[in-house]
This record gives sequence, structure tokens and C-alpha cells, in this order.
Amino acid sequence: MMRGEPLKRNSDGKFQFDDFPLFKPNLSPKEMFEQGCFGGTYWKPIYSKLVGTNLSNQHSEFQVYFSDIDEKMLSSSVFDKMKNKYQVKSGTTLELWEAKDWIHPVDPYGWVQWYCRFFSGRRCEDDERQIKRWCNFAGSKGRFRRQLITKIINKNTTFNDNSVSPVIRQGLHQWAYCLTENDFENEKLRRWEIHSKM
Repeated sequence: MMRGEPLKRNSDGKFQFDDFPLFKPNLSPKEMFEQGCFGGTYWKPIYSKLVGTNLSNQHSEFQVYFSDIDEKMLSSSVFDKMKNKYQVKSGTTLELWEAKDWIHPVDPYGWVQWYCRFFSGRRCEDDERQIKRWCNFAGSKGRFRRQLITKIINKNTTFNDNSVSPVIRQGLHQWAYCLTENDFENEKLRRWEIHSKM
């Protein structure tokens, strides 16, 4: 059953899922698409090799989230980086994701389709894999979150200086995460504590 927003957030603005406590995105599906992701093309019609059929209007399942978002931000046939939050291109193609076996047939559009359904309350056999992928990418030990923090530290600037690696920021955004001051400071502290013990 589809749930409307908002879902429970903790004091740091992260969503809480009691059955998967390590999974802590801080952007909802609605926020991702309102702010701009995938150049407006995520929900465009596709041919899915995994299910062997043409698919379209798959986002109509999530009208509780998307009803007031311009369709050009959802299912445009033409990619436009200016529709993205950070106005850069980030990510690869559906074809590559299929070739790498990153897509499960239960969600032929990929990670975001899985996330929309998970956020809505569905649980399935692909949950653990997808959450592990999120943790490796955008979690507290995620390589792209840590890469972004390293770049910010090296430039001696603030966590929200969007001129620092907008491509990584856009990638993280497309994984339902935006760097926060608290996460930035916690990672800086962790690094200082490691360094101080050396």
C-alpha cells in the first residue's frame, strides 16, 4: 500500500526504517524529483531486457509523490542537465546497468524504482542488495560521500559549497542523499581521531 509523505525522520533529517537501520537516506522520492535528477528522463518509456517488454508510465504508481511535479522533470525523452539540482550530468545508462547486473527484474527501472517502492512500504527479495549498494555509495562509509568530504576539506571550504564536485553531489542526490553539516563534521572528527592516534 502506498503511504503518503512524510515518513518518520530522525533529528538529523534522515529517514528511519526499523527493519533496515543502516539505511538512512535523507531525501524522499518526491524531494529527489522536485529538486531535479536524471535530467528529467528517469521515468521515460524504455525497453527492458530483463522483463522482455516495453515499459512506460511506471511512475503513475507513485502519484501520491509526483502528482504536483511537472512531467518534464519525470519522463522527458530528452536528457537536460539543467533540470538536475546541480545542473551537471551524473550517472550512466540503463543499458550499462542491465549489462552489469545492477538491476533486478522486480524493479526494471533500477534503484530509484526500488527506492520508491521500499519508501512506500513494499519489502522484497532485493532489499538487502539494494541497501548494501546504497551504504557503499552514500552511507556513512560510502565511497562517494567520503570522496566529496575529502574534496571539501582539501579546498578548505564549507560542506554546502556546491562548487565542490557538483557531479558527485548530483550522484549522491540520485541515491537519495545530500551531504549535511552534521555528517561532514562527524567524518572530519573521525579522521582527526584516527590521525591523532598515529
